[in-house]
Amino acid sequence: MALIRVIQQLSFARDLATVQEIVRHAARSLGGADGATFVLRENDMCYYADEDAIAPLWKGMRFPMEKCISGWSMINRRAAVIPDIYADPRVPDEAYRPTFVQSLAMVPIRSLAPIGAIGVYWATHHTADSYQIQLLQALADSTAVAMENVRIYTELEQRVRERTKELESANAAIQNLLLLDDLTGLYNRRGFKFMAEQSHKDARRAGTDQIVSFIDADGLKQVNDEYGHHAGDELLKSLADVLRHTFREADVIARLGGDEFCVLGTAPSNGQVMAQRLASAIQKFNEQAADRGFELKASCGMSSWSAQSHLSLDQVIREADAAMYSAKRAARQSSGAPTAA
Repeated sequence: MALIRVIQQLSFARDLATVQEIVRHAARSLGGADGATFVLRENDMCYYADEDAIAPLWKGMRFPMEKCISGWSMINRRAAVIPDIYADPRVPDEAYRPTFVQSLAMVPIRSLAPIGAIGVYWATHHTADSYQIQLLQALADSTAVAMENVRIYTELEQRVRERTKELESANAAIQNLLLLDDLTGLYNRRGFKFMAEQSHKDARRAGTDQIVSFIDADGLKQVNDEYGHHAGDELLKSLADVLRHTFREADVIARLGGDEFCVLGTAPSNGQVMAQRLASAIQKFNEQAADRGFELKASCGMSSWSAQSHLSLDQVIREADAAMYSAKRAARQSSGAPTAA
């Protein structure tokens, strides 16, 4: 009955550590022994992975297959019964002298191509009878099945983890396709609305005011007509890069479509400061790309969005859009640097 309970426990084991714990206790109990070891084969070495004994044996140690009795049992694929360890040439005396062991029995785990061994030890001279060996071998056979189950279960878990990771990556890619602008890599209109509303909820909880900047890439049609749409695309990507470097990483930056860009950030003490920072960034960009043939120009309008505001995001964007057109009209005859309104 005891062996049946052990076999049932092994059938539910899902990791090697659990198998080892069950087997080391069961082997000692079934063998009526003073100690038991759980040995794993690692290529040409025997690894004493676990033990249950009245005194320390060899847990954590490794020995060559040909120099230990567990290796002999695996190589010969049969049990070894040794009533007196000092009278048997198969036993390395030097490894046993520091221990309590006087007698032992060892059985392989799996008869075909053994993957380990189970050993039991007595502190007095003892000859394991055929019934004890049958019990130990039955335990070893059940252990082999349990270890194979653990291997299969572990592989399935790994496949599930890998598949879950693949699905998460696919979902993230789909989310990016839905929320990001293909040309600039900024958020698109859908992405801006989603991220901005989340950001505004956080700002409301923190009592922080925000500001929406509506930015228009001036002269896009002329660049498309004169230099081609590829140049127009480069202009839009250049403005996107300038916005990334001008605004903070925590700000929500988007291309709403065509030549329209929008940024949501924490409200500065003076919106003119942000517009001037953008103007300086555009000027610096134009100086570094003077040989391109056309300049990067933009108009900018701003609208505040307080933590207590009941306005919707679309309403705040429309206010910033109107402010941008006012700035555009005011700067139409100038160099095209952005002006806050």
